[in-house]
Amino acid sequence: MARRKKPVIPDDVLDQVLAGRVVRTMSDADALLGDMKKALAERLLNAELDHHLDGEAATGRPNCRNGYGQKTVLTDVGRVRLDIPRDRAGTFDPQLIARYRRRFPGFDDRIISMYALGMSVREIQGHLLEIYGVEASPDLISVITDAVLDEVAAWQNRPLETVYPVVFFDALRVKIRDESVVRNKAVHIALGVRADGTKEVLGLWIEQNEGAKFWLRVMNELRHRGVEDILLAVVDGLKGFPDAIRAVFPEALVQTCIVHLLRHSLDFVAWKDRKSVATALKDIYRALDAEAGKAALAAFAESPWGRKYAAIVQSWERAWEEVIPFYAFPAEVRKLIYTTNAIEALNAKLRRAVRARGHFPNDDAALKLLFLALNRAEKAWIMPPREWSMAKAQFAIFFGDRFARATA
Repeated sequence: MARRKKPVIPDDVLDQVLAGRVVRTMSDADALLGDMKKALAERLLNAELDHHLDGEAATGRPNCRNGYGQKTVLTDVGRVRLDIPRDRAGTFDPQLIARYRRRFPGFDDRIISMYALGMSVREIQGHLLEIYGVEASPDLISVITDAVLDEVAAWQNRPLETVYPVVFFDALRVKIRDESVVRNKAVHIALGVRADGTKEVLGLWIEQNEGAKFWLRVMNELRHRGVEDILLAVVDGLKGFPDAIRAVFPEALVQTCIVHLLRHSLDFVAWKDRKSVATALKDIYRALDAEAGKAALAAFAESPWGRKYAAIVQSWERAWEEVIPFYAFPAEVRKLIYTTNAIEALNAKLRRAVRARGHFPNDDAALKLLFLALNRAEKAWIMPPREWSMAKAQFAIFFGDRFARATA
């Protein structure tokens, strides 16, 4: 005989909830659920205010309760009118239902939001218990966050634009456990700029090491997802990377990140000489055109700094074919394309989320957090950069019909 499954809510508790209530229809059930949501939300809000007042008292700031205000919020069972506790100093901003929000979030949303901030499963469990007095098992939290993986898979396979005027390619390192050993794996990121100047992350890919062979796989995947042309690809100077891009997008113009090249150059320089060498190198990348830049590089090679640090000249000469594309544009447009700053700013936000975690148990755990952190970052990408209007006009002339396809 099959054993009866233990109910999530004990029968005696349900009897107390249903006492005096008649539930015959779904409408009656929704009304009951609304009352339960109201009671639970108000209890949690009061717990939040108690925690807030304790924190205020610990810092010596005088504060106390100051009655209640009312707020109508939308839930999945209809509108619920809540009594929101207030403090006298007006510094209380509830996390459960923030100011100016009119929608009641579920605990799934709260847990996923905390996970996106880099909190571990145990930290989320402790936070829910401390602030809300709610016990959530690590398994429950993991199940909720694992549900994000389906969304990640759909996002990673979504169709892309036919043409991207600019795509920045870079990789950051993340510590991930692999076969009982914590390894520094490379998270490959492609950040595209659409014809209207808005940004879009095309995908995230995790691999043991960053290499041209793996980037070739990324290019083929972008092609399969609908990308037919990349006008300008900005890369970090990885050997073989330009060939990997041109193998799939033969017309792409590849630009080496000048900032990466400068950093690599200064790796050869003694600390006391770095400022002077960096100043001397400005004449190269600030030159009027490619011919003037080549002359500036030759002048640097003959200078005392060039003779002392000959390896700098050699590194610039090896990368020169990928250095010169940005000389075709005015200074305002060069700021957009001669550096991977756009993607490095994104990487900085991802690193902040990753830093608190130490390392991840597997690739999926890392991918979940990076995807959620990325979603938070993308909310700030509302307007294109100031220089884009000039860049757009320049691209229209420089790339002609290829750019016209991006705006079609």
